[in-house]
Amino acid sequence: MYIIKLDAIDSTNSYLKTICVKNTPKDLTVVIAEHQTNGRGQMGTNWQVEASKNLTFSVFKHVSFLKVSEQFYISMAVALGITKALKELQIPKITIKWPNDILSEHKKIAGILIENVIKNNTLEGSIIGVGLNVNQKFFDNLPNASSLSLISGIVYNKDEVFHLILKNILEYLKRLESDLKPLKKEYEDKLFRIKKPSTFKSNGAQVFSGFIEGVSLDGKLKLRLEDDIIKTYDLKEVELLY
Repeated sequence: MYIIKLDAIDSTNSYLKTICVKNTPKDLTVVIAEHQTNGRGQMGTNWQVEASKNLTFSVFKHVSFLKVSEQFYISMAVALGITKALKELQIPKITIKWPNDILSEHKKIAGILIENVIKNNTLEGSIIGVGLNVNQKFFDNLPNASSLSLISGIVYNKDEVFHLILKNILEYLKRLESDLKPLKKEYEDKLFRIKKPSTFKSNGAQVFSGFIEGVSLDGKLKLRLEDDIIKTYDLKEVELLY
């Protein structure tokens, strides 16, 4: 493992992407920043962090052993690694809000951004970005956000949390080299609102009810609608309204 520590950077994912343009990074190259000025989430959304209070890091992982159609398993493995680490920290009621938000007691405490390197229809590597709210206490205009410290009342040693999170992520990434089916089952079991009546909004602003049944092999959300119809939705095609 090769760890690069930075004081401040626009985005740890962007830093690794720049390296990838010139050369393929060493497997398990990790970039961690004390402060990230322009962190990104899925579909270009911003990840807001307070300087020096949270964890923002990215990992480059060689994944040429996976098919392009199996790339969502990377997101599953990372989410499961984070949830396992948070369980070890005794953070309560940890769930995964599809596709890659980590919740505690219905509040978002972490997010994952996966950006894969695909060349000639081959999955060469994956840039795995993680943002975890650790000691931040105030979240302006973000009523559904929280942090480990707000939930537990503990002020954490960020370095210790980082190494615990990273250890568990790497353990789950190793599992990508073997049978993938147990990962999918474990991920689905931890999904927020799994098999509970829920309300959703489509990208056309239509509000409807359904049940989350799991995810498809390519990572789409599987919903059971009226008359037991199963329909899949891609990222940004549907929003869970709780």
